Amino acid sequence: MPSISRDEVAHLARLARLAVTEDELDLFAGQLDVILQSVARVGEVASQDVPPTSHAVPLTNVFREDVVRPGLTQQQALSGAPAAEDGRFRVPRILGEEQ
Repeated sequence: MPSISRDEVAHLARLARLAVTEDELDLFAGQLDVILQSVARVGEVASQDVPPTSHAVPLTNVFREDVVRPGLTQQQALSGAPAAEDGRFRVPRILGEEQ
């Protein structure tokens, strides 16, 4: 007997706003049942003496030194802009805001 019913699959499909046929309900119920059984099997294998892991191999983050470097001046940054106004980039209004 499947652990997930056709009605539950139909409910999930409605929540996800998916249009599914009657044949697809049967197909998906079977596929979801296989997935749920596989997850249950993994839970059975897990043992108390096995520590939980997030990755199969150890990972190490590599960070570089934070070094302050000179940036562009305001004039240099605005020199390539198609339009500038009052020391800032001028861009087209997109939200129809009031002035």
